[in-house]
Amino acid sequence: MPDRLKTNAQQRKLAQTASAKGLELYARWELQAAITELETAIAAEPNNPDHYLHLARALVRNGEYDKALKALAEFMRLEPDSSITARFERLFATSMDPVEKLVTEVMQAHEVPLEEIGAAVHLWLEFRIAIGRQPINSRDPGGWAGALDYTVRKVNFREAPLSQLAEWYGTRESLIRKRHADLVDALDIMPCDYRYFRGKENPLDKLVEAAEMFERLEERFRQP
Repeated sequence: MPDRLKTNAQQRKLAQTASAKGLELYARWELQAAITELETAIAAEPNNPDHYLHLARALVRNGEYDKALKALAEFMRLEPDSSITARFERLFATSMDPVEKLVTEVMQAHEVPLEEIGAAVHLWLEFRIAIGRQPINSRDPGGWAGALDYTVRKVNFREAPLSQLAEWYGTRESLIRKRHADLVDALDIMPCDYRYFRGKENPLDKLVEAAEMFERLEERFRQP
């Protein structure tokens, strides 16, 4: 009998509850709490690959990349024949995949700072984990590479016309726009996103400072 079937009903229920709660917390960016819940799901049902996949998504969003890769390794051990295993195997490779290679070459050719090129490559790594079991249409690496370039440019106020990017990457403007939307949705990217912004001063810092100042002023105003 497979080990997975040895988990009793009570353990499976506990795991399902913890996993669902962990995913809710993940969606709300309460990442440390999400990680704790997903680890609880794994402890209750250690042979369910989905728990490791969800944990990897939470860990990578929390910036814990080594731990995320360990969780993915467990997923691949439990589900070696999965259609998405090949995608995750690429994350452990030392060579670049076609998308990484193309975006690096094009961004370098157009004198984008190395830090922003690194942000594009990093964004691609996070995206491939964040989408979980969703498939990636990799038949047109130019579409994905163009979208990575476009997204990082927008975050760093270095925008280029879509028509120009489409020409550089040998793809269509509509495809870059669609892939960009996929990246934003999967990673919940916002303007000046700290994960991919590489400028010296992030405008979000001033917004945070302003919000904190307003909170202090409001508290002082309400004091008797």
